[in-house]
Amino acid sequence: MEEGVNQAMTYLAETFGLEEKDWRMYSPLTLAYIGDAAYDLLIRTILVRRANCQTAKLHQRACALVKAGTQAEMAAVLLPHLTEEEAGVYRRGHNSKPYNTAKNASRREYLEATGFEALMGYLYLKQDFQRMTDLVKMGLEESGHEI
Repeated sequence: MEEGVNQAMTYLAETFGLEEKDWRMYSPLTLAYIGDAAYDLLIRTILVRRANCQTAKLHQRACALVKAGTQAEMAAVLLPHLTEEEAGVYRRGHNSKPYNTAKNASRREYLEATGFEALMGYLYLKQDFQRMTDLVKMGLEESGHEI
């Protein structure tokens, strides 16, 4: 599976003339921006592949898993399992100065969620989809969230 995704990413880069860049050159908020979308797509893919049901139900389930509070809970349980490099990416995201905050989350939750999203963005741009998937599975299970 990962080979197919890597091929798609290569094709995307070739088609649009995208240069390979070092992930450390991206701001933590840029990593969080792409990480938010990558995590959301991963969650939606799992939900759709598990159950063909009404889109309103899918949306409700997805929202519960991608909200800042859930991401903050996942970050807390994942921290001890992160490599040194991954923990550094998380800290960069957590310590960033976002211009806005979530409507339904505390500032602390929002910053922890931003760190989590930065980590997801880092793994996505590195094309390490296996690690991304493993961390999401571990985070959901250990934080007690059903998918």
